[in-house]
This record gives sequence, structure tokens and C-alpha cells, in this order.
Amino acid sequence: MVRERVKNRNFRNVFLIPPPANGGEAGMELPFDNHQPLEVDIGCGRGRFLLARARIYPEINFLGIDRSLLRLQKIDSKALASGLNNIRLVNTDALRCLPDLPPASVNTFYVFFPDPWPKRRHHSKRLISPAFTELVFRTLAPAGTIHLCTDHTDYFDAMLRCWNACKHFRPVAPFLPAEEEETDFALLFKAQNLPTHRCSYQKAVAS
Repeated sequence: MVRERVKNRNFRNVFLIPPPANGGEAGMELPFDNHQPLEVDIGCGRGRFLLARARIYPEINFLGIDRSLLRLQKIDSKALASGLNNIRLVNTDALRCLPDLPPASVNTFYVFFPDPWPKRRHHSKRLISPAFTELVFRTLAPAGTIHLCTDHTDYFDAMLRCWNACKHFRPVAPFLPAEEEETDFALLFKAQNLPTHRCSYQKAVAS
């Protein structure tokens, strides 16, 4: 594992919020001072997409979830320097966080380049699973969407099988981010002329 080096570790952690307390009944509070729509970036990494999206859409609130505290602290510093107030960050695992979000509270989920766990014996560690689709369904607002992207063909095929088998969702046109919203991984693969795979699904509305 490559360690991230940083010269100044005196982070202010303005937008970092406490992770959920093991599925407590109170749930997780999102301290936004408004009732704007909420979008969630799962595995936000270095935050290139999250920060760009928050700048472009100040009328939307964004929650970034990542297991790397250092990366979130760097995003926090960049958001503060950019004068953004529509970002909140939580250092936890998505499967721990989603059960504590209020039902039907999220308009859009983004899952870009999740760990593919390529070895067959590790496939159970993959984020995309029937259990995950149920959490997304519970948390998405009516007609809400989830956008996914990966460079791993086998994982992408597994994603399609998982979402297509879920009666709660229907496929829609894949989300294509603007150039300034591309993640670091997407830019890396594009520079090497390597393909990436995208798909999007919308929460089905009961008739």
C-alpha cells in the first residue's frame, strides 16, 4: 500500500462529521443549515469529482464517504479554501453509513471505481451486492438514481447482473461527468487509452 505524504498535518476538519455509532437508533445527523437535495459520493477518494460537483451545484448538498481519513482531511481543506459550504465528509465504510441515513433522503448516489477485489476468493468483499442494492433502495428518494463506473470488466459484468436482477431499479442512460468532474482514476485511464465502464439505475416508482 502506498502511503500518502503530506507536509502539513494541521487540518481543521471543518466539514468532517462523526461516523454513525454502529447503527444507533438516532441515525446520523447531517449538519447542513438548509433543506437542499442531497447527493452522496461513495468512495470519494481525493475528491476531484466531489469538489467540482459542489462548486458547480451550490444548490445541492453533498456527502462524501471514504475510509481514508487523510484523503478526507485534504478534501476538507480544499473545500474550506474554495469557500464551499455544501459538503460534508464522513470517515467510514459505506455499508456502515447507509443504514443510518434517513429513508428516501438521497437524490443521487455516485460509486466510481470501487475496489474490484479481482481474486475470486475475495469477491464477497465487493461493495456492489444484493445487500447494497437494498440499502440504496431504502435511502434513495422516489425516482432517485445511482451512477456507477469501473475499469474492471469482470466487476462491471457483476454490477450489471446485480442491478438488473433487482426489481426495485430500472436502467437509465449512463451518467457522463463533465471534464472538470472526472476523477483522478478516470483521468489516469483516459491518458493510457484504457476503457472504463459506466452504468446508471433509477429507483422504480410504484404505479
